[in-house]
Amino acid sequence: MSRYVEGLDRRQSFLLPASIQDYVGEDNPVRVIDVFVDRIDLSELGFGRAVPADTGRPGYHPATLLKLYLYGYLNRIPSSRRLEREAQRNLELMWLTNRLAPDFKTIADFRRDNGAAIRGTCRQFVMLCRQMDLLSDVMVAIDGSKFKPVNARDKNFTPAKLQHRIEQIEESVARYMAAIDTADRQENAAASPKSTRLGEKIERLKVQMQRLRDLQVAVKPAPDEQISLTDPDARSMATSGKGTGIVGYNVQAAVDARHHLIVAHDVTNVGHDRAELARMATQAKDAMGHDQITAVADRGYFSGWEIYRCEQAGIVPYVPKPLTSGAKFEGRFGKQDFVYLPGKDVYRCPAGEHLKWWYGRLEDGKVLRHYWTTKCRDCAVKADCTTGKERRIKRWEHEAVLDAMQQRLDQAPQAMAIRRQTVEHVFGTIKAWMAATHFLARTLNRVRTEMSLQVLAYNMKRVIAILGTHRTLAAILG
Repeated sequence: MSRYVEGLDRRQSFLLPASIQDYVGEDNPVRVIDVFVDRIDLSELGFGRAVPADTGRPGYHPATLLKLYLYGYLNRIPSSRRLEREAQRNLELMWLTNRLAPDFKTIADFRRDNGAAIRGTCRQFVMLCRQMDLLSDVMVAIDGSKFKPVNARDKNFTPAKLQHRIEQIEESVARYMAAIDTADRQENAAASPKSTRLGEKIERLKVQMQRLRDLQVAVKPAPDEQISLTDPDARSMATSGKGTGIVGYNVQAAVDARHHLIVAHDVTNVGHDRAELARMATQAKDAMGHDQITAVADRGYFSGWEIYRCEQAGIVPYVPKPLTSGAKFEGRFGKQDFVYLPGKDVYRCPAGEHLKWWYGRLEDGKVLRHYWTTKCRDCAVKADCTTGKERRIKRWEHEAVLDAMQQRLDQAPQAMAIRRQTVEHVFGTIKAWMAATHFLARTLNRVRTEMSLQVLAYNMKRVIAILGTHRTLAAILG
């Protein structure tokens, strides 16, 4: 006796099950993929080869390749080469594809050529979640996160980066030139080879310098003065850490607060979120099928026009205002210390005086009303209020919308906690699935397709976790 659990002899013959069906249990999630893909209309979604041609060599049915990709993203196998290998040895994939094993080029081309249809499939699954009554909650949390592309930071160039690298090379050349002078003054056998090596380094740096100067010329015509060599659509973006940044894409997501399903998503290469609130909230509202929803976002989404557009579209926004007051930073009263009295159309200052309206003016696309009082010069707290002749307050013509939102935030202090626990872990989960190198595809449209596959896999896994395999299958089959 070896006192260990012993395996079986590899040379032993067995009467294995007669069909692959016996290897896939009734509660296996792979059955959900199979039923879901078979129930959707691939030609209506726009998949190529959904209707076979009358002539030419037969191709793979798009349902087979879509099932292959869904299985891959559900099981963290996004690579076409890895999917090719898995299709030849994985019993679940053999069952799912009826033992078809496309080559990696066919698999990769399917994802490249059917981007719009794959994104439509993701929306189709959200509609299915809506039919299952999983999106009955009327609150969504909206957030954005930076995802890494194929492009490395060293392959992204801006005018500032180029100038910094040129200065570094100039310093290196000067240091090597000084080292050559020192070596030339030494009369020994090692001096000459050292001077030769340093001279070769200087020549290589000069070639690199010329390349950087050529990039300086090429970066100027770019719309945002950026060039990425590996993925031309990847952009340098600031992150929350001080002095840090990332070259990548900005992924937007709207997540329902009940089951944490992603109801709307998109990918942009703009580093900030200020112009995304109304668009993402409207997409979420349409996907959920409600006349009115509540949208919660962090202060990075604060924009007067975006909040106004949400109100006009039947969306109730909760977005905290950024603390950007220079007066408050310097220890003086900020605008929030002045109370607006709508009945009198005046502002009441901390000293109790009323600032009346004098005129309105168009500034940066907004009609701003200007308020002040002539009693500031004799005010006892003037030093705590302004350094000028009088304190002036500007009010946007639609600022009542912002005031109403601030009142809602004051009455619902838990809103930001709900936002954090709803949407942030979703990004953390997906990034963990994608590992260190997030996206495999290049260019914005293909990255959007890859993100849709990740979102579809995430939503499918969430639904199976909520309902179980049998109830999910029953809901899909209707």
